[in-house]
Amino acid sequence: MPADNELSRLLSQVASGGLPPAQAVELLAPLLREGTAVTENGEVRVDLDRERRCRFPEVVYGPGKSPQTIVEVFRCQQERGQASLATRVNAEQIEAVVAAFPEAIANRRGGTVRLAPGAGKPIGKVVVLTAGTSDLPVAEEAMETLLWTGTGCELITDCGVAGPQRLLQQLPRLHAADVLIVVAGMEGALPSVVGGWVDCPVLAVPTSVGYGTAFGGLTALLGMLNSCSSNVAVVNIDAGFKAGYLAGLMVHRRHAASGFPGA
Repeated sequence: MPADNELSRLLSQVASGGLPPAQAVELLAPLLREGTAVTENGEVRVDLDRERRCRFPEVVYGPGKSPQTIVEVFRCQQERGQASLATRVNAEQIEAVVAAFPEAIANRRGGTVRLAPGAGKPIGKVVVLTAGTSDLPVAEEAMETLLWTGTGCELITDCGVAGPQRLLQQLPRLHAADVLIVVAGMEGALPSVVGGWVDCPVLAVPTSVGYGTAFGGLTALLGMLNSCSSNVAVVNIDAGFKAGYLAGLMVHRRHAASGFPGA
């Protein structure tokens, strides 16, 4: 980033004796402030340095924020050439972002809206698998997050354990993935079954789908946490975003280590 280059230049001048430390402090002050921007209404301090530290930019969690606040956060990020993503957004918030940025991509079922300027070729492959169609809102939140990270992904639906032959038909596609995200409610059995068929990480996402004793996803969560498949790790209930973000990090780091172009 330009700020990194300028910082290196100033530090080199101080080390060589060509720049007094006091003067360097004055010159560094704008660079240090550059990592944060405050929205016009003062509600949000946007962490513009997040991408440098954590690979991906800051993500907006929609509940409790006004539509205009989300628009302002997106504007701050777009001015820095960063990709933007808001999750758990309602119809009013989506409409405000799309009005301000007509190129924005909204997924109303997944509750997301995103902007990815200059997106290149997707890296790697993540397969998102659902037990049933009732799990689709969470699965689509994961898919939109993966697309925002620039990760290659595909969605396979309705492969729950009640019809095991449906899963077997998808095994070639599962074996080709770097990471799997398995989204399931009810008793949450699908990730354990999938984990026994593949040699990649399986991120299990319990959903709040199910009858009374599903306890809003708690039963699925506890079942997944007790999986006997060693390659299964679990995120929170309905946390499609968290699974998509983690899978994106895994894929980008793996392909960066292997010298994959663009990683």
